[in-house]
Amino acid sequence: MYRQKAVVSGHVQGVGFRYATREKARELRLGGYARNLEDGRVDVLAEGDRSAVQALIAWLDKGPPHARVAHVEVAAMEQAETSIHNEFTTG
Repeated sequence: MYRQKAVVSGHVQGVGFRYATREKARELRLGGYARNLEDGRVDVLAEGDRSAVQALIAWLDKGPPHARVAHVEVAAMEQAETSIHNEFTTG
């Protein structure tokens, strides 16, 4: 199980970013979440197959059509023995 966390900044709230991220993650069969932070950024945690997680992280650089991503800060990669999240949610 591969896990990675990212924080996305720019115009990413109020444009369907979390929901589009959830749909992309579900398409890639990932668990995790996308949630708004109080400072206007979006926090994303993805876990699953390594290549699928990396595909989602790469997708975050652009996001959905109405988003304007300024920066994606990716945290250190982690290997995990078990999944924390069985599905991808917006929280």
